[in-house]
Amino acid sequence: MREITVDVIIKNIKEMCIESNCYVSKDILESIRQYKQKEKSPIGMEILTQIEQNAEIAKNKIMPMCQDTGMAVIFCEIGQDVHIVGGYITDAINEGVRQGYKEGYLRKSVVRDPFFRENTKDNTPAIIYYDMVPGNDIKITIAPKGFGSENMSQVSMLKPADGIDGAKKTIIDIVDSAGGNACPPMIVGVGIGGTFEKAAFLAKKALLRPVGVNSNIDYVKDMEIELLDNINKSGIGPGGLGGVTTALAVNIETYPTHIAGLPVAVNISCHATRHSTRVI
Repeated sequence: MREITVDVIIKNIKEMCIESNCYVSKDILESIRQYKQKEKSPIGMEILTQIEQNAEIAKNKIMPMCQDTGMAVIFCEIGQDVHIVGGYITDAINEGVRQGYKEGYLRKSVVRDPFFRENTKDNTPAIIYYDMVPGNDIKITIAPKGFGSENMSQVSMLKPADGIDGAKKTIIDIVDSAGGNACPPMIVGVGIGGTFEKAAFLAKKALLRPVGVNSNIDYVKDMEIELLDNINKSGIGPGGLGGVTTALAVNIETYPTHIAGLPVAVNISCHATRHSTRVI
């Protein structure tokens, strides 16, 4: 049994909050460079160039790449042979978020109640997902999620008879309805199967897959490629101002479901799709 103190968790979460908000991942930047070679719209090309410049400034000055520094979403895989000591892990994660958003001068965007909207002033509580796995490590991924794109996301409960074609149409319709509101070029996370909430979880987690890496399930890979091509033919383009770069990736995750259901969730993210992962 390996012991990990909550102080270690707090320190890593704090650093990851700042890191994820100030550094665009290499796979996303490489994808933007590739799409610049394909972009036919002068305005679209200029926006993609500005995205690159913005990422460089954020990295060099260690400052947020966007004013919306998101609600902290945490995926925490805990090895079954780990013993956490010195406190409660959920409290530690929230303390790390609290410190990270304060020390990184990140915008505090969380309100205490969805109707009586008093700001908590430290961006807590985080959204935390736990998963027990084999081993004696803790793998933590933090994915701050801005709500310009989050507000464009949807869950649809389709009929099994709708099939693959129905799912594809639903995904395209949701992306079309998002338009420029999701700060394109976007990354489209899709969850198919499970239950209402499982599909949404899968869609959120699908956003973390590196850009350019397709599903290892053949038919899902084919869906991802086809949907990305069709989305980029929509004409929405960078910033919603027209062009062929509406999305950088469509990532689909699937899960077994009930005989009577076909849940389809689409979680849209802006180009940055901020995230940071550490194993402790």
